[in-house]
Amino acid sequence: MMDTLVLDIGGDVGALVLVAGPELAEQEIEISAGRHTSIDAATPRSHNVVHARHGGGRVAYTAVFPSVPAGDYTVWRPDGSAHATVTIHGGRVTEHHLT
Repeated sequence: MMDTLVLDIGGDVGALVLVAGPELAEQEIEISAGRHTSIDAATPRSHNVVHARHGGGRVAYTAVFPSVPAGDYTVWRPDGSAHATVTIHGGRVTEHHLT
């Protein structure tokens, strides 16, 4: 069985796929607009959960943000620290590896 996703991209909206290892399965991952290096409780965040997705005879562990306005985003680790900054482009899927 293959898992499917619906992405809502186009114009100034893209999608973000965060690829993780099985150790992050069912963990919540957060992103926030802009470049941040430290925790700021006032910064709004979006979150999603890392799920095991099956397809092509393999399993991929991903958190998918299906509709993200173009711009720079900070990816936060489950412990709350900043992991990386990614740039989302309208009409495209951006993939980032957490491992």
